[in-house]
Amino acid sequence: MHFVTGGAFNGKKKWVAKFYELQQKKHQWHSFYKKQEVPVFKEEIIVLEGLEQFVRALLEKEGEPAKSRHVFKEQLLSWKKENRTFILIGTDITKGIVPINAFDRQFRDTVGWCFQDAATAAARVDTVWYGIPETIKEEKK
Repeated sequence: MHFVTGGAFNGKKKWVAKFYELQQKKHQWHSFYKKQEVPVFKEEIIVLEGLEQFVRALLEKEGEPAKSRHVFKEQLLSWKKENRTFILIGTDITKGIVPINAFDRQFRDTVGWCFQDAATAAARVDTVWYGIPETIKEEKK
């Protein structure tokens, strides 16, 4: 599993496509910005974009951060067990002004915790800021 994060509109999607040479490989790209449900996986390379929106949907459904995080961790483990390449892309929303709205604060906090879980579960973690990638974790095979 590979987790890629960074700011909004900072080139994460473009970098992933180039890094994995996706124009030459069969892959499945799912955007949680368009559909919140987890898709049926059909290809060997799976890209899940908008991970923060997946977390938001979990929080809306589960109603509290701890339950949402638990479901997220279970989902990560199920993806990790599959014999596929999973690339998770999530926008870092944990920086900046703390939201006034209670739900938005819970959402921001839950995304931070879930992204920590994604980074722990992933064999590789990259941040992309202004189109420049930085590898912050890479497990040796």
